[in-house]
Amino acid sequence: MDKNLNQSFEIAITRVFDAPRELVFKVWTELGHFAKWWGPKGVTLEIVKMEARSGGEFLGIQTSPDGNQVMWGKLAYQEVVEPVKVAYIRSFSDEQGNTVRAPFSVSWPLEIMNIITLDDDEGKTALKLKGFPVNASAEEQETYKGMASKLQQDLEGTFDKLADYLVSLN
Repeated sequence: MDKNLNQSFEIAITRVFDAPRELVFKVWTELGHFAKWWGPKGVTLEIVKMEARSGGEFLGIQTSPDGNQVMWGKLAYQEVVEPVKVAYIRSFSDEQGNTVRAPFSVSWPLEIMNIITLDDDEGKTALKLKGFPVNASAEEQETYKGMASKLQQDLEGTFDKLADYLVSLN
């Protein structure tokens, strides 16, 4: 990972899932699983491209429950180590995958690093997520920090969907 991480503030979430680590890794890295649970509650995801490997890319479009808000996003996978780690830089994008400003804030950081580690916990999986802006200006870092509780809430909703999805696979 050669990006200037410039890490001044991060969010951190730990969640234990009642599923083996190999399965949790699989649902993070396989297209057929990922689209079924990723994103805040009510949001749907259509995946255009997903190469969940070190150096790979993801491109997808999220649609709000009412269909009025549509946001393209991309992930640039930095490090994928089966079954223990998925690290990626998340950005908003256009349909071609070019990085664009977030539709909700002109001072939202262009790039957010997310590092997910998966630890075996007696047949369950302890997932740890760290997220922080990459190459962000002081203003962008402050915007990220100011929206951290909303971001954490959205991630908790995403992890609720993941937990439900994992239960459906048993």
